[in-house]
Amino acid sequence: MTEVITYKNRSVPVHYPSEQPTYMQMLRNKLCEMEYNFDFRKKWKRIASVEMIRDVAILQYNDGTKLYMEVS
Repeated sequence: MTEVITYKNRSVPVHYPSEQPTYMQMLRNKLCEMEYNFDFRKKWKRIASVEMIRDVAILQYNDGTKLYMEVS
């Protein structure tokens, strides 16, 4: 399933299993925690998409590299 999440005026598609909508809420909570992390906010500007696998968000950059972030 795909949903769009907006964080700091930037919208990014998030892919997650349709049987687990709680993953999206976990991601939203983690993004709220990262609100004052300016290094992460700079990285977010280059994110092309996010894939949720259990409690791990895989943030994929425009150049194809990935950043893994635990959201639990």
